[in-house]
Parts: sequence; C-alpha cells; structure tokens
Amino acid sequence: MTRRLATCAIAALSIAVATNGVAAQDREKVTVGYAISKSGPNAGGADMTVTPNYELWVKEVNAAGGLKMPDGSQLPIEVIAYDDRSSAEEVVRAVERLASQDKVDIILPPWGTGFNLAVAPMMAKFGYPHLAGAAVTDKASDFVKRWDTSFWFMGGSEDYVSALTEILVAEREAGRINNKIAMISVADGFGIDLVKAARPSFEAAGFDVAYDKSFPPATSDFATILNEAGNAEADTFVAFTYPPHTFALTKQAKIASYSPPVFYLGVGAAFPVYPKIADGSVEGIMSLGGVDPNNELNNAYRAKHEELVGRGADYWGSVLIYASLQMLEQTIERVGLDKAAIAKELSSGTFSTVLGAETRLEDNQLRAINWVGQWQDGKFVAVSSAGGEGTQQVKLPKPGWE
Repeated sequence: MTRRLATCAIAALSIAVATNGVAAQDREKVTVGYAISKSGPNAGGADMTVTPNYELWVKEVNAAGGLKMPDGSQLPIEVIAYDDRSSAEEVVRAVERLASQDKVDIILPPWGTGFNLAVAPMMAKFGYPHLAGAAVTDKASDFVKRWDTSFWFMGGSEDYVSALTEILVAEREAGRINNKIAMISVADGFGIDLVKAARPSFEAAGFDVAYDKSFPPATSDFATILNEAGNAEADTFVAFTYPPHTFALTKQAKIASYSPPVFYLGVGAAFPVYPKIADGSVEGIMSLGGVDPNNELNNAYRAKHEELVGRGADYWGSVLIYASLQMLEQTIERVGLDKAAIAKELSSGTFSTVLGAETRLEDNQLRAINWVGQWQDGKFVAVSSAGGEGTQQVKLPKPGWE
C-alpha cells in the first residue's frame, strides 16, 4: 500500500507539472496572443500606441535569443494576433479564444479604456495577468480588488483633470484666460470617465462650464459643436476625444477660425503624425501625456522605436506600453511562465525600464507618469503651471491658427 501511494504521488506530481505548463527543457517557444483593432475606428489609435510596441518588443526579444527563463534557457516568442474590428463583442470573443482554444502562455491587452474593461473579467477568469497599458480609469483600485491579476499603467481621469485644472487656475489668476470653459466628450469609456471627473474639478475651482456636450463615437462632423462652443465665449476649449474626433476637430476648427487661448484635445494630439494633420499648426495645443525632452532613457527608446518600427512613438502611451512589456519580460526571467507567479512579481517587484531604473507599481498601478502635455517648438512636452521636475512651463495663450 505504501509503495502504491508513493507511486500515485509521483504520478500526480508528474501530471501537475505537465498541466502547470510544459517543462522548460521540453518547450520550444512561448506563445503570446492579443486581440487588437486592425480595422474600424479604433485602428488608428491602436496602430500608433499599442501594436508597434508589441512588434518592437517581440522583434527585440527574439533577436536576442528569446525570453530568458529562470533556469537560464531562452525561448523565442510566437505571436497569435486577432483583429477585434473595433468591436467590444469581438475583442471579448478573441480573448476567450486565445485562452480556451489557443491556450497561449501570455495574453497582451487591447487598445482603449472600454475594451480593456470589456476583457478584464475574461482575463481574470482564466488567470492571465492583465497589463492594461492603454486605459484611463479612476476605478483602478476597485478593479484591482475585483481582479487581482489586473495592472493599470495609464492613471485615472482625476489625475489628468486635476493637473489641467491647476494650469487653468494659474492662467486665470494671471489674467490670460476668462472664467468660462467649453467642454465636449465622446460617449464612450474614455470620454465618460474624463468628463465625469472634469465637471466637479472645474466647478470646484470656480470655473463656469458654459458648454457641456457629449457626442456619439461615430461623429465626424463637428461644425455645429464648434459653433456652439464659440458662442459660449469661453477662453478654454476641452475635448475628451479619440483620434478620429481629435483629427476632425483640428481640421474643422481651423476652417472655422476657432482658436481659443486654451485648446485641449484628447487621444491623437500626442501622435507624431498630428502636426501633419494640423498642417504644421500645432504650437500651444494641449493634451494628455507629454514627455521630458531631457530624459535620455526615453530618447533612446524613441530612437529605437523609429529605427525598428519605421516610425516614431507617440508622446504619451507608447512608452507606458513598452515599459509594461519590459516589466513582463523581467518577471518571466525571475519566475517563469506560471501566471499566478507572474502576477505576484509584477505587483511587488522593482524593474529597470525606459521610465527609470526603479520602476514599480503601487496597488497594481503605475503612478510616476506625466499628466499634461503641450506642443512647444515642434515637440510635445510634459508641462505644468510652473515647470520643473521633468516638465516645462506651459505657454499660453495658444497662438492663432497659421
């Protein structure tokens, strides 16, 4: 009986090892899967901020021999990628397929706040660490409690709005802007979160939100909205938008000669392609993010991105996505491919990334990032009311359109 129990125990241990992942010496690769918007309205944002960094990371890792394992071996990455077609239903189906049918080792997140929220329950269900790099939410702390394998790298809407409010207060006190704000927002996860934080923040600071308009994600004609915003006689225009709206607003504002002293746009204004969209007339335009032009780690990353991907990284989310992948890579080298072990190390470890030699998360959230950026002298730089600590001083009022 003793021998039989011992034999059963050994057999059970062998089965456990097999089901916990293929033994390192028997593996030939690591499968990494993701669903991303390759078509539809989200494709522009995904193709700028997320997909190039996934491709850059895989290319770099495989060129160096593959992902390093705790035993010193290296395994190349094989990618399985699906087009979510800018559909929330499609991205959920794709993630479920990656987990249940493809059984990939790692699932990387989609682009956009709404899509990351859509897949979060599925990622948690299958135990995959969820590195939400392109999602802005104030509920990250609540989500971490609900899904303890989720990680949030882009901060919350209150962070971005508070930083913008501080700048606006300083400009009002300096007499450069009046007390009125015209604000619009896309009726999707990103816009809803941002405007929900903006209303009380602006009002608490004594601003009059003279125009407050939400619009459907499919909107492309902003002529009426811009006309109504102009009639509000506000010196500050704030738009919480996705790239298609940001680009359309810019072009249509130029045509309408609508150029208030503060012109703040959403996702897309920090893209390297934005100056071309605006026909070079970008000076003074503000948005989320920004970079420190004197940060050598960031500059080296941007040069590498352009060399290997063939185009520049954006000035907001790109570096956050890449940093999350560096953290994942270092985690796998430390603990292997066990999902629970990866999540634990990401939560508690310290990493060397393009953000700094001691990058770490607080309550599964990245906090050391820039909140407000502005186009100054051809660069989209991080700004604050007074400058300092990696930020430039904001320059307002915005010049008129060229």
